[in-house]
Amino acid sequence: MNAADWQPAALGLAAAFGGGLLIGLERERRKGQGAQRRAAGIRSFTLAALGGGIAQALGQPLLVALGALLVVLLSAVAYWKSRELAPGQPAPDPGLTTELALFITYLVGVLSVQQPALGAGAAVVVAALLAAREKLHRFATELLTQAELHDALLLAALALVLLPLVPATPQPWLGGMAPRTLLLTAVLILALQAAGHVAWRVLGARAGLALSGLFSGFVSSTATIASMGARAKAEPAQRGACLAGAMFSTTATWLQVLLLVAALAPQALPAVLPCALAGAGAALATAALTWWRAPVATAAPAGEHGPLRLREALAVAALLGAVAVAVTWAQREFGQVGLMASTGLAALADAHAPVAALAALYAQGEVAASQLRLGVLVAVSANAATRVLTAFVAGGPGFGARMALSLGASTGAALAVALLLA
Repeated sequence: MNAADWQPAALGLAAAFGGGLLIGLERERRKGQGAQRRAAGIRSFTLAALGGGIAQALGQPLLVALGALLVVLLSAVAYWKSRELAPGQPAPDPGLTTELALFITYLVGVLSVQQPALGAGAAVVVAALLAAREKLHRFATELLTQAELHDALLLAALALVLLPLVPATPQPWLGGMAPRTLLLTAVLILALQAAGHVAWRVLGARAGLALSGLFSGFVSSTATIASMGARAKAEPAQRGACLAGAMFSTTATWLQVLLLVAALAPQALPAVLPCALAGAGAALATAALTWWRAPVATAAPAGEHGPLRLREALAVAALLGAVAVAVTWAQREFGQVGLMASTGLAALADAHAPVAALAALYAQGEVAASQLRLGVLVAVSANAATRVLTAFVAGGPGFGARMALSLGASTGAALAVALLLA
């Protein structure tokens, strides 16, 4: 047998040994001592992983199945033995964690021979899950409220159950948009609301919401503004922090424009860079000023309402659908008035798609750098109108007015630099 034949099996067995040792080490620390100690510890778990690895390395599926059955039987015996009554004492409740972990460790050994890296990763996850018992218990029973659990289940149901069932084919009656795209927008808004809530709980309102807004803006500034606006309306004490987070998302819009141009048309980056930096700088300045003036607030007390605002998310999705219908109608009635007009119409729904299209046209030599710069300004300015409307719908008049001032300052700074370069 040459090295090419036995090296993969040896690597898999080594991964199985290491994984079993890691999981067993964690279980050994919880095994206890004396007559009340648990049945499985570091040696049992290591042997279970090695047994699964050896059975898989021999290439005998029946042996793998028999090994799994043996581990299940031994785990059952260990469980019932741990429930033996002591004289004059009630029956203990040892739980099934160790027995289940022993069986999973056997499967980790089997997996390690098939895919060593995946098996090793699975072992680390299992060991970390076992070691985090107290933290997970505290999170489930003390930190996580009933409303938060309800919203988490709602978000999971929408994303994992309903979303795959919604048609993904573009529909003419919806302006050429797919129903799944609109539902995905609503799910994204809810996910951003959840992310902001988590960041708020961990970092506090001011830092958490600002950071959440900045990074969420790279996904969708419109969705971020909708999320922050809904939160500001529901929790007036967090209005300043939510407004700052929404403004930070507009900074991400300009940064993402630079990333798109750098990736698709790097030669045109010098033409776009000054305008984009001016827009990003103005957005960042208004966001930082709003964040600095926002009052410091502690986490809201747990109540009956969770962090998700389903009604506002669906309203914004409907708004984007209406924009798509209006764009389709305008194109059908008036035709292609020109590159800038079509760019502005498309940007009402999303700024990044027309920017990417213009950058691709530049790379093909069909538009000049000055046209690309003008198209970027038209796209971001048109999309700013949609974001202002979204801010008014989600956050109310006050929230929308201040977002309009921030977006006006950002686009105005970019346009001023463009005029100087013209």
